[in-house]
Amino acid sequence: MKHTNKQVLTKGIKYLAFALPLIFIGPSILFSAFNNQDHYLYIPILILGILAMFAAVFLLFKGILTIVKAVFD
Repeated sequence: MKHTNKQVLTKGIKYLAFALPLIFIGPSILFSAFNNQDHYLYIPILILGILAMFAAVFLLFKGILTIVKAVFD
């Protein structure tokens, strides 16, 4: 099924909408992990923060790419 440009644009905006909270949550979790290095959950929280930041970058990239594809295709 071929998607229209409006549907592709909507999908790109959804990617950006999912990335927006991760942009703020990822660094906050990472900052919290670095402030509590002596806590026993330091490594899992650190990994969670790094994963959230990578997910934000990935979703931003995918969202912008999708929007560009919808506009110029």
